Amino acid sequence: MNEQINELKVQLDSQLSQVSTTQELEGIRVAFLGKNGSITELLKKMGGLSPEEKKSFGQAVNVLKGYATQAIAAKVEELNKIELEKELNALPEIDLSAPTHLVKGSYHPITLVQRHCENVFRTMGFNIEDYSEVVTDYECFEALNIPKFHPARDMQDTYYLENGQLLKSHTSAAQNAIYKKYKDDLINEGRPIRAIFPGRCFRNESTDACHENTFFQMEGVMVDKNISISNLIFFMKTMLSEVFQRDLKVRLRPGFFPFVEPGFELDISCAICGGEGCPSCKHSGWLELCPCGMIHPNVLKEGGIDPDEYTGFAFGLGLTRLAMMKYGVKDIRDLNSGNLTSLDQFTDDK
Repeated sequence: MNEQINELKVQLDSQLSQVSTTQELEGIRVAFLGKNGSITELLKKMGGLSPEEKKSFGQAVNVLKGYATQAIAAKVEELNKIELEKELNALPEIDLSAPTHLVKGSYHPITLVQRHCENVFRTMGFNIEDYSEVVTDYECFEALNIPKFHPARDMQDTYYLENGQLLKSHTSAAQNAIYKKYKDDLINEGRPIRAIFPGRCFRNESTDACHENTFFQMEGVMVDKNISISNLIFFMKTMLSEVFQRDLKVRLRPGFFPFVEPGFELDISCAICGGEGCPSCKHSGWLELCPCGMIHPNVLKEGGIDPDEYTGFAFGLGLTRLAMMKYGVKDIRDLNSGNLTSLDQFTDDK
């Protein structure tokens, strides 16, 4: 038994010395410390040992487990430092002698709103994730209960590449990857999945005052036991009240989205016209802000989560429309125009 422990330690050190990416490192962590990892498997072999042997062997395995945990954590820190150095070395040189008025700038209003939302959700225990803008058909549709030739695809006409991949039409394309990333923490350690993942989306549609072919969303999901619609409403109202610094009039109305059941449209009273009606809200007084609902069992199952044991909610917050409401931008096209006269008036409102 002690030979196995020493052999595993040697294997761990050898593999850690060769790892070069955090993805490879995660594979090593799972291989040694995961539910079916090598170190975990050692504890399952204690059944045939005497009480004294169990005690000494168990202590040795725990020492190895602690060593592995510290070694992997140290490697994570090392890889993060290397990555940071690469990013710093890639930065362009800054001419410190340049006049200040030539380098002065301001954040884009969508950036301001996104960071504000991230801070709000971070205080509520959500992880901030990032995801590629180029995805597969499986990620964007099939994993979200939208099979090939499903009519719901017509709602999200998007841009395809020659290799069969596409520009994601919604941030929901990251859901499957997020569930698979955190499902072990949920199932084995009882930690809820709480994540938001902002990003840029693309759709082939006509533009007007409230529609663009390129826009920003922030997807959010929470999965645990006994999650309900009331949890969804609480988190959304908390976020909106923090962003606008006042209570907003909101409404939920039924909406169809294949990846949630039941599904809703969360609308807010148009902050531009005060609910009286204008081109930005199509003269309805309301602006659709957030498709949302309870995650469809098929979507959870596709992510490796048992829908009979766990439930969750998901929402797709429109950051572009949220920026319009917060800053009184009447035409969504102004945000992608690059017009500095319109954009340089925004400053961080901390």
